[in-house]
Amino acid sequence: VVETLFMLLTEQGLLHVTAKMLQHLDNVIDIMICSSVVSSLSFLCTIAADRYITIFYALRYHSIMTTQRAVAIIAVVWITSITSSSLFIVYHTDNAVIACLVTFFGVTLVFTAVLYLHMFILAHVHSRRIMALHKSRRQATSMKGAITLTILLGVFIICWGPFFLHLILILICPTNPYCKCYFSHFNLFLILIICNS
Repeated sequence: VVETLFMLLTEQGLLHVTAKMLQHLDNVIDIMICSSVVSSLSFLCTIAADRYITIFYALRYHSIMTTQRAVAIIAVVWITSITSSSLFIVYHTDNAVIACLVTFFGVTLVFTAVLYLHMFILAHVHSRRIMALHKSRRQATSMKGAITLTILLGVFIICWGPFFLHLILILICPTNPYCKCYFSHFNLFLILIICNS
């Protein structure tokens, strides 16, 4: 929104900026975008961890996840996201930055998938024990869990995957015509990330 606002004001001649100011503004906006990407992935992991604690430590949940801890986690995620994003933008020409982002995505995906799979397995085992006499109902409960898990991880991969494939292709084949064709859809990948929210 900030970037669009500045573009509109500049195009209409209502805001006059020098090339240096425009570069600084572009860096700030890039840091904001990168921070939102890193924090979104971090919060998806945090939500998965919170759900995991809710299920596996249900009786102790309120002593484990206090308001102070929740606020501290939120603050740490934002501070870490802003700091890392600032470093990413400063060193944006280095392939190590892209490798770090791709690795972060991979770790996020594996972490989230492992937690949700473990929760699904526990729910499946519990439903089998509880519904031992009602076989058809047990299968329906397990099916609901499988569908929910598929939706959660499927939407995550569909929304975030193209963006990180874009980053991987930048590392692997930055000049290949097929890769360049894929690069031309960058705005669509950003829209998909926003849709995941």
